[in-house]
Amino acid sequence: MSDLRLLPWSDPEGRPCYLSSDHGNSLLNRRADQIEALQLSMGTELLGHAHALLNDRKATAGELRFLAQRLCEALRDALRVAESRGRRLPGRDEDEVPDEAL
Repeated sequence: MSDLRLLPWSDPEGRPCYLSSDHGNSLLNRRADQIEALQLSMGTELLGHAHALLNDRKATAGELRFLAQRLCEALRDALRVAESRGRRLPGRDEDEVPDEAL
């Protein structure tokens, strides 16, 4: 059996979700790949909007707060993708189990 894969979503209580699969090309693995790609793409697009809003001297505090919240969400998603992909790098200790999975 392969390592647990950290999925790009949480359960309803906010806890991380993991997939245990022998097949890297399973339906759920492919769906997780698609969602990770979408999350990273949305983060890139948000970054472009952020630059535009930050250069707008007429931006309100509410607009900037909304932007900060969305940037925090995008950063959280990107960090989760990085963690998930890092855990799947070749040469990683096979016996290493994520603390959240215990």
